[in-house]
Amino acid sequence: MQPLARVPVFRALTEPQMFGGVTYSFFILNAVLTTELFLITRSFWAVPLALVIHAVGYLASLKEPRIFDLWFTSVRMCGRSRTYGTWGCNSYQP
Repeated sequence: MQPLARVPVFRALTEPQMFGGVTYSFFILNAVLTTELFLITRSFWAVPLALVIHAVGYLASLKEPRIFDLWFTSVRMCGRSRTYGTWGCNSYQP
């Protein structure tokens, strides 16, 4: 039996769309937040802040590219249970 051949195109087809090392959704969210911050403060300090946020996103995306998409989905879909205050996490009784 022959070992499976590794095809580099397969990984590229299964990863999310990336822009500058972060997912496209994170990039758009960073751009929107930075633009809003610039419009509110009227200061160009929003640009270095955008670069810092992008760098944090890049470092977080090195191991798992979908880390922010998974986090967005969990925040949107998984609410807190009634026992969160007691246990400090979501725990469910059978």
